[in-house]
Amino acid sequence: TMALIDNFTTVLRRALSGTFYPVLQQAIGFGSAFEGWTAREEEVVYQVLIPLTPPLGHIFHLERDTDQQKPGRNFRVRVELECRCPREYQGMNLLCFQHHPEVIRRRTRQPNLLDTLCTGFYLDVKKTVQWFCTLVGASWRRLPQSRSWHLVLLSSKRSCNLRLTSGQESFQVKVLFGVQRHASDIFISSRYRGPHTPSTMWPETYAVAETKFFRHMARRAPQDSSHLKCLQLLARALARKDFSIHSIKTIVMRLLNTVPMSQWHNRYFLLQLSDALEQLRLSLEDKHLDHFIVGNQRLPEEIRLPPDVQRAKPPNLFHSLAQDPAAHSQAMQAYLDL
Repeated sequence: TMALIDNFTTVLRRALSGTFYPVLQQAIGFGSAFEGWTAREEEVVYQVLIPLTPPLGHIFHLERDTDQQKPGRNFRVRVELECRCPREYQGMNLLCFQHHPEVIRRRTRQPNLLDTLCTGFYLDVKKTVQWFCTLVGASWRRLPQSRSWHLVLLSSKRSCNLRLTSGQESFQVKVLFGVQRHASDIFISSRYRGPHTPSTMWPETYAVAETKFFRHMARRAPQDSSHLKCLQLLARALARKDFSIHSIKTIVMRLLNTVPMSQWHNRYFLLQLSDALEQLRLSLEDKHLDHFIVGNQRLPEEIRLPPDVQRAKPPNLFHSLAQDPAAHSQAMQAYLDL
């Protein structure tokens, strides 16, 4: 899967050379398929995030959305043309993107990013996704995988979804786009956050940091560790109850970060399963479960957080249960049905 996406980005980078579209960086796999577990038994969906960096002559400024009515932490990507003039001769350089964009456009015969993928001054998620999907469709035949796999592009406004089929074998790849924050493992991304998410809104995502945490733990875990088996069993049981999969994943991550790895041997499987269920019960009763990444001061050193994320108050993943008694009763019943 990663070889396929890397081939795509290599081909597309070559095609985009000399243009002023975003620069595609190496894709990052995240989510359950890259962590070693699955919540459902259907067709596997591989999720990847392609970081975007500004093209020549452009600058990305990340602006935090202060609207408290919207869930989570959200950003907009303001695109500015870069001044390339000597400090003492502002406006004198005819090849300055900021002061003479029309000269650049005439000489390169290329529109700048503000003309193509932006709404106003802000990078537009839907335009970016549509642009990438169009490139994928046009470039597929140049990839070696096209000789043995059939590609179908599935419609989506905030991600580029690919289904690949070869005989009886098939899988999906969900491609999201993001901008990295402060050389960290936190990105703002194109991920979906409700039907009314504006196309210029980029929600902050912690999925890459979570996958990096699982990889860190896999290196430390005993060879017959039961932590992924425990997570998969609970996730599949809860998925049938329309329960939040991320909540049980959060609980397992918290246990992994506190319980000594020697206690995750397969012979302790039932004990760890019992611990996870007990933590879930207590969290449901309290209607409170802290986010694992945001505000966590005890993460492995290799997981890099921006200072504001590290200092932030962890959001309560069960906030909606505290606000809605009917939803809380339904969640408690789902737990008891386990």
